[in-house]
Amino acid sequence: MGRQWGPAMRIAEQAGCVVSASRAGQPEAGSWSCSGVILSRSQGLVLCHGGIFTPFLRAGSGALTAAEVAFLPGDSCDDDLRLHVQWSPTAASPAGGAERGRAERGRPGLCTPQCAGLEPGPPARHRGRPLQPPYPAELLLLLSCPAFRAHFARLFGREPAEQWRFASAAPDDEVSEDEEEDQLRALGWFALLRVKHDSEEAADERGTAVAVAPLGAVPKGAPLLACGSPFGSFCPDIFLNTLSRGVLSNAAGPLLLTDARCLPGTEGGGVFAVRPAGALVALVAAPLCWKAREWVGLTLLCAAAPLLRAAGAALGRLCPGTLAALLPPEVGAPWGLPLRDPGPPWAAAAVLVECGTVWGSGVVMAPRLVVTCRHVAPREMARVLVRPTTPKSAKIWGHVVFATQETSPYDIAVVSLEEELEGVHMPVPTEHFHEGEAVSVVGFGVFGQACGPSVTSGILSAVVQVDDTPVMLQTTCAVHGGSSGGPLFSTCSGDLLGIVASNTRDNNTGATYPHLNFSIPITVLQPALQRYSQTGDVGGLRDLDHAAEPVRVVWRLQRPLVEAPRSKL
Repeated sequence: MGRQWGPAMRIAEQAGCVVSASRAGQPEAGSWSCSGVILSRSQGLVLCHGGIFTPFLRAGSGALTAAEVAFLPGDSCDDDLRLHVQWSPTAASPAGGAERGRAERGRPGLCTPQCAGLEPGPPARHRGRPLQPPYPAELLLLLSCPAFRAHFARLFGREPAEQWRFASAAPDDEVSEDEEEDQLRALGWFALLRVKHDSEEAADERGTAVAVAPLGAVPKGAPLLACGSPFGSFCPDIFLNTLSRGVLSNAAGPLLLTDARCLPGTEGGGVFAVRPAGALVALVAAPLCWKAREWVGLTLLCAAAPLLRAAGAALGRLCPGTLAALLPPEVGAPWGLPLRDPGPPWAAAAVLVECGTVWGSGVVMAPRLVVTCRHVAPREMARVLVRPTTPKSAKIWGHVVFATQETSPYDIAVVSLEEELEGVHMPVPTEHFHEGEAVSVVGFGVFGQACGPSVTSGILSAVVQVDDTPVMLQTTCAVHGGSSGGPLFSTCSGDLLGIVASNTRDNNTGATYPHLNFSIPITVLQPALQRYSQTGDVGGLRDLDHAAEPVRVVWRLQRPLVEAPRSKL
């Protein structure tokens, strides 16, 4: 995964755990489980998602949405609630010695779980990661971050027509309305637990406490590492602390988005920074986001710093003493580390483009020149409003000086601005493409102008050529409606590679695939853009309407058969 990821990986795996909840003496009732973060092994403090506690709330899940309720004490749940926490051993306490010691004291060890459909057999010897037996735990409190809930309501509560959905199942899966309502109510809630282990066992667990990144310290586009256990407590010897890489895609206060791919069961898992290595940035709030019945490909997070500050305030009210002091500190508070990173300068080249009721993304190519897609600004001489990333309140009018014809394979429009964009980093067009290189897309998909452009990461998966000339780029970045016209950058060099044209839709099923998308290589556009910038002549741009037939075939996404069937894409 690269040298930069190594330290963060080790910290993330040591901080990950699985939390399960069940009813005492009622195995037939089943159990609920999620991922969690070990704040301190020696103190036994664990933070996990609050959704698994909704079946146990005395007052029902409605207690989570009561006005001005930011936390609930541990006794808000039924008396028969039983909690267990399972984690992997620390480097300081190898599994062999620790596990043998607990077995000698009469506690059962953990064998490989029996998966559905398999006949019970003798305990299997672990072939993968070692595990500790589950520890019993107590619920200290349930808590939420009020700012997270406020931003969530602002961003998602006003769009019923968009059918936003945050659940552990696909839209077509059978989930009762009550279950879906419970999941939505518990979305921004988490739980603070304390593991019950004796002093001898605590001495075995000498892992260091996690450090917490301050809110706002990690910029958009910064690499993140998500650590969670898909499917919760199911087969933890296989799924415990599964890692996924991504970037911080967007942020609205403590509500964060990442393109790291997480699955059901990873709710409550930790998301860690690469710089400083292993600092806890956030916890997974919802691993799957759906919009208008389509998978968005982004994971919803709650920032850890304000959540832990809320935990400290709640503990101070519920049980005054030293417990709140045991919570981990924010990085930079005691050590003064310089964390305020402005992020990659190339991200500021993305702008929001509005043409009438249509809007999309664009990229600044010169102080008074913006390139976007034809389907965003389709008519020449049309008035266009451009909003730069910073400052958010700024807006500049312009007009379309060129738009390709609908028959052109290249979906491009060029906008001339009435004023210069000041303080915007002008991208450097690339001259070469390298399949497999890390790339980033910047665009106003998902949220529009509500909280600026989103950044998604991936690789340049294909460079399609005609007569040895690149005519199409394919990437694995998550691209959504509203990202059209946005820039595709090389993550390493920051060079501009292309203009995002579309993601992929299956015409047979209507499904959209955000991680399969296409961009127009900047090398196709750059000579004509340079000619227009220097002379005002759009003749070079009009040549885009007369692309060769092989280029048209590529962009139709179908083979040149005599009687070709309708393309699936």
